[in-house]
Amino acid sequence: MSTSPNPPVVVPSLLASNHGRLADACLMVANAGLEWLHLDIMDGHFVPNLSFGPQVLADLRPLGGLFFDTHLMLDNPHQYIEAFARAGAQQITIHAEPDYPVAKTLTRIRALGLKCGIALKPGTAARAAEPFLDIVDNVLVMTVEPGFGGQKFMADMLPKIAQFSQWRFERKLKFRLEVDGGIDDETGLLCRAEGADTFVCGTAWFHAPDRKSFVKKLTA
Repeated sequence: MSTSPNPPVVVPSLLASNHGRLADACLMVANAGLEWLHLDIMDGHFVPNLSFGPQVLADLRPLGGLFFDTHLMLDNPHQYIEAFARAGAQQITIHAEPDYPVAKTLTRIRALGLKCGIALKPGTAARAAEPFLDIVDNVLVMTVEPGFGGQKFMADMLPKIAQFSQWRFERKLKFRLEVDGGIDDETGLLCRAEGADTFVCGTAWFHAPDRKSFVKKLTA
């Protein structure tokens, strides 16, 4: 198993919860003893779905004391950094694919006192994120096409995860290596074997018959 400098963490994704009971979902995660919550922000342009805006984060922020791991799947993420920072995001991960000042935006996130990350769609090569590895806290490898939950894990993303793990080791970096899409207690272990340490779980976690055992299997 490839090693990571970071302890493993399971991060439930709010997208997979009942959207009529988002507050309950947030408290469910906190009451399960987990520390992170993943928030997928989608604009209907960069990905074919709409999800949450800053007001949702602001309303959930007082609940549970969770670390808000905020993933901006937007055509123009640089225009929304301040809004999500004010709303309570603690880590903002942005995509490498759209045409905008990526490095400047990452620097801006850091200047606001937040952790920053870079994300890649499945069809985007690892080298697209390579220039930013020295300045990010998180690299997010999408293991499905982003937009909708419940999709099947793409095993051909494992070499990409391994490439980031190798770069992290060679350059003595400590960024987290996050995976999102079709992650359960089986596919997550495949990713962990390649160096992933942060496991975004939506449907699999919310519908797990034994959530405690689910988390233990991925993090032990």
